[in-house]
Amino acid sequence: MSKINLLLVDDEEQFLSTTKKLFEKRGVNTSTATNGLDALKIMEKQPIDVVLLDVKMPKMTGIEALIKIKEKYPLVEVILITGVNTVESVMEALRPGVFDYVMKPCDIISMSRKVEEAYAKKQAMEKKTAAKK
Repeated sequence: MSKINLLLVDDEEQFLSTTKKLFEKRGVNTSTATNGLDALKIMEKQPIDVVLLDVKMPKMTGIEALIKIKEKYPLVEVILITGVNTVESVMEALRPGVFDYVMKPCDIISMSRKVEEAYAKKQAMEKKTAAKK
């Protein structure tokens, strides 16, 4: 199995640093961004399979970033991260284009499982798309 290219997007730098280390220990290529604008710049420069995207961020919300990501990279799977357990945040997470969502705090095992499932879905969609050509 090829390595997963993961992009973590969160304005909490401690969360980014810790989570990046934990994913890299699991063999996942992990890039980070502190906002949606920087995430989009990273995605222009390198291949990304899965994005773990915080909902509440300055400059561009996670939902705004999600819309732009799915417009430009429809096969990239997005998992929303939220620290707010409200009906609104759950409804946002169920928007079209979202693979799943996780609540903060979240353990690395659950996050890893979701990332692996999202990656498997992306690979299946890429094979399906290639077969149609």
